[in-house]
Amino acid sequence: MSKKPNSPAPGSRVSDYEYELAPDRIARYPADRRDQSRLLVLNRDETPIQHRTFSDLTSLVSAGDVLVVNESRVLPVRLLGSKPTGAPAEVFLLRPLGTGPEGKDWEALVRPGGKLKPGRTVVVSPELEVKILDSAPEGGRIVRLMTDLSAEEALERFGHMPLPPYIDREDESIDRERYQTVYAKTPGSVAAPTAGLHFTDTLLDEIALRGVEIARISLDVGIGTFRPVEVPDPADHQMHAESFLIPAAAAEAVNRCRIAGRKVWAVGTTVVRTLESSAGPDGRVRPGPGQTRLFIRPPYRFRVVDRLITNFHLPRSTLLMLVAAFGGYHPVMEAYHLAIEEGYRFYSYGDAMVVV
Repeated sequence: MSKKPNSPAPGSRVSDYEYELAPDRIARYPADRRDQSRLLVLNRDETPIQHRTFSDLTSLVSAGDVLVVNESRVLPVRLLGSKPTGAPAEVFLLRPLGTGPEGKDWEALVRPGGKLKPGRTVVVSPELEVKILDSAPEGGRIVRLMTDLSAEEALERFGHMPLPPYIDREDESIDRERYQTVYAKTPGSVAAPTAGLHFTDTLLDEIALRGVEIARISLDVGIGTFRPVEVPDPADHQMHAESFLIPAAAAEAVNRCRIAGRKVWAVGTTVVRTLESSAGPDGRVRPGPGQTRLFIRPPYRFRVVDRLITNFHLPRSTLLMLVAAFGGYHPVMEAYHLAIEEGYRFYSYGDAMVVV
């Protein structure tokens, strides 16, 4: 008698991460107050799910814990302009290349891609044009900012905030502040580390007063964070490289916390990937710069992170798979379905969950 093949483990296929979400559950604007977003508390010890407010986080942390945040700052990298013919065109800057005059060469996506060949120009303003220099992988372009301004000043004056496509509106003045964490410092991201959007300076002060140390790292969030996994088997998915930096003080804080037996709280999946990428087999975090392509999915053994603060993520996304690896596939997917039933707001400007 032939033996039946083993069934795939739950959470081992991309199709396991599908769920239905009505369009009106996608948050198109932020909450009136950052820390008044809803907070779903998922306990891995099978305690029933709690529905709280984000400011209640102060009652979940303990003295001696470390809260690790990603202080990368979102750049206004969407440049809207026109071709010399007057037809509209868009350049979405992905990352600086460190080449050309004053670092003004970037890898970018362009629209319309079929028309913006090397040698063409996009006019953004009388003070800024973008010249297409060459083609790049995956339909991208190498472009040069043609301006007398510095690259940073040109973006601040003429760039638009890179809101995710599912927000389905043009950026507004409110997004300059709210699609940015209050502790954003290091320019480099083209998408916000959204779990951190719920913190206020006051809430961070209250957490620190409870004896929690706040450690700051940076990982530059790339455009790949929006892309669903298109292959049936997650093992066949290729992650885009993202650069990070862990200061010595942050590494020391995390390592002290672990030695003392306290809890390391990661604010967002970007912090999780940074810490786990930098850790040795013993879980000790190494300081310094680096790049990560780490794809965390079930089964994964976490070496550093004990608690995870995160938003609700897109179906079939690597971010949802990471959360499922941390909280358990079935508990996390059940929590998502409960959040939908309870009317939580989803995605970048939506509500939050914490896995403890």
